[in-house]
Amino acid sequence: MMAQPVAERRPACDAMIPSAPCEHLSELPEFRCLSSIAGIGVDLRYAGTSNFVGRNLYGALDCSWLHHLAAEGLERAVQWLRQHAPQYNLLVLDALRPHRVQIVLWDHLAGTDLRQYVADPARGSIHSFGMAVDVTLVDAQGREQDMGTGFDEMVPLSHPVLEERFLTDGRLTPAQLERRQILRGAMAAGGFGGVDNEWWHFDMLDRTHVRQTFRRID
Repeated sequence: MMAQPVAERRPACDAMIPSAPCEHLSELPEFRCLSSIAGIGVDLRYAGTSNFVGRNLYGALDCSWLHHLAAEGLERAVQWLRQHAPQYNLLVLDALRPHRVQIVLWDHLAGTDLRQYVADPARGSIHSFGMAVDVTLVDAQGREQDMGTGFDEMVPLSHPVLEERFLTDGRLTPAQLERRQILRGAMAAGGFGGVDNEWWHFDMLDRTHVRQTFRRID
């Protein structure tokens, strides 16, 4: 059974908190650096070239942050893995993603049928609030595990909602599916929910609520 997301610690008023530039993250008390989360690895793919755009999108921006609620959820996910699948650790592939980068991703897919994989900047990505994280499993030596597809591989085989079909026709192996289920189990224990089309993506709390209540990082 999927764990319920943790209760949000509300701000003093219900008005949307003003957005802030990514350069000022260290000054915002609601955010935590990924280095403060024990038991995870970090390899931010948009800080390099191993992404679908093929270039470094973060540059000098420090994007190794999450909202403290998501960071605490990752800590719970780490504890679940230690108890239920100690052969694996979590590797964070993306965390806080500034709104300016979300616009680049959206524009890069203009004219294609792949925009289902990228949130429309007009609504805002949950990554830009520090309340979404992309993760995978690694072994004790830090080697990424075979999950059936790679990170950001925009194909139906990446879709959790289609896994049973691909398991039946042999395009997804039982071992690959088991690893995905372990990852989902860990993240659910942390209070995260997954999405239908990306096995690596997990949100903390309801998306509409996050967009209306939390601070977006620009």
